[in-house]
Amino acid sequence: MIYKMLKSGRQEGFEKGEKMPISSIGAALGIICIVAGVVATSATNSPIPALVASAIGIYLMFAIRVADQWEKVAVLRLGRYVGLRGPGMFHIIPIVDSLSRFVDQRVRVASVTAESALTRDTVPVNVDAIVFWVVWNAEKSILEVEDFIGAITLSAQTALRESIGRHHLAQMITERETLGHELQRILDEKTNPWGITVQSVEIRDVKIPHELEDAMSRQAQAERERQARIILGQAETEIADNFSKAALTYQDNPVALHLRAMNMLYEAIKEKGAMVIVPSSAVETMGLGGMLATAAIGGNRPQV
Repeated sequence: MIYKMLKSGRQEGFEKGEKMPISSIGAALGIICIVAGVVATSATNSPIPALVASAIGIYLMFAIRVADQWEKVAVLRLGRYVGLRGPGMFHIIPIVDSLSRFVDQRVRVASVTAESALTRDTVPVNVDAIVFWVVWNAEKSILEVEDFIGAITLSAQTALRESIGRHHLAQMITERETLGHELQRILDEKTNPWGITVQSVEIRDVKIPHELEDAMSRQAQAERERQARIILGQAETEIADNFSKAALTYQDNPVALHLRAMNMLYEAIKEKGAMVIVPSSAVETMGLGGMLATAAIGGNRPQV
């Protein structure tokens, strides 16, 4: 329980830039030394073991520090940088040495939002993005930037607004990956001197005004209707061209025309109960008497 309290207190404090004076292992060693001194004093009836053990225990409380596997911390001796420590347990000189904030070197995520930013075609949009970044040089991030977490967030917001202003709305909606690569390049150029690398930027959402959404929906619907009419007109043109070619063929070949007429008539009367009205001249011209008699014998009794 004590370890968890010290651990959570250290993490919350260092996120705010504060310094935790005692580590859990240092506190445990200090308590062990004090208890051992008390036991030795009770056994020897002399206060010297308790005083010595208490002094050693207090020293260990403030001298022993621990950094996790993914952490680095800078040691300052009388205000001068002497090196990085961690991961694991390390020793400092109390009062003389001081520690910077613990730097987490894992991949971290920052959420960035740009509200009411204008695109190149003057459309107000709200854009949400996620920045994945990592500290690759803890020494630079500690010594050269006061608050690199805040610097990353503010730089990402500025770069996001600049990138929005250079792109049209259609590009932002359809080319999110390209926009993310551009933001990653801009941010990496800014943060690389700080010992920080921006690995990727992902555009999570692009929101536009509701009125503009309705207008874009109507525009898309009108565009689809226009394409449908164009396709229908092209089909009508092709059909007319084919009819024109067929007319030329039938004009020079009356037998083909008669065969086509007979086929059309057959298609019309092959259904049961169908009624087809054909002029008598057409029956005599195409010789349909025999065909109609054959159809009647077959069970299909058309009415002509």
